[in-house]
Amino acid sequence: MNGFRRFTIVWISVIALLSAVEAGTPSPLQSINERTEATPVKKAPIPKAQKVLVVKKERKLYLLRNGKPYREYHIALGKQPVGPKVKEHDQRTPEGNYTLDFKKSDSSYYRAIHVNYPSAADKARARRLGVSPGGAIMIHGQPNWWGWLSPIRQRFDWTAGCIAVSNGDIDEIWEAVKPGTPIEIRP
Repeated sequence: MNGFRRFTIVWISVIALLSAVEAGTPSPLQSINERTEATPVKKAPIPKAQKVLVVKKERKLYLLRNGKPYREYHIALGKQPVGPKVKEHDQRTPEGNYTLDFKKSDSSYYRAIHVNYPSAADKARARRLGVSPGGAIMIHGQPNWWGWLSPIRQRFDWTAGCIAVSNGDIDEIWEAVKPGTPIEIRP
């Protein structure tokens, strides 16, 4: 077997494994017996979050109840993650207190929850600087059709300022967050 063919077979196998992990399906490496003997487990419903906390330097999103985290998720941020968003196209994720005001199931990403950025203070700062503050900041999953790349993509800050999680994580966050939930984004 030549080197290119071997590389192609290995790469296809890696993609299949990553896709299975992302989709929550049994690994192709599991035996048929392991897959057929397993009984599906129903997940318990996730309690509703009273607040969402994002800590940029930790690359973490926390769901909180009674002021305490009960779920945590790894996140990817804007390509320029240090500092607050100041203007449109600066590739930064905002910092401050906002509200998750609506859910969008038909976005370019697998599910999205809108952050009501910019606040009045953000708009005033942008006006003083003579720039547009930007907008359309979301918590979202992976780009449509590319969820299988999540294990690789989530290792890097790749968004234009949004907060990205894996598709499995956005499913949980989607269930736990209702419109009107406050979100605090810390440096």
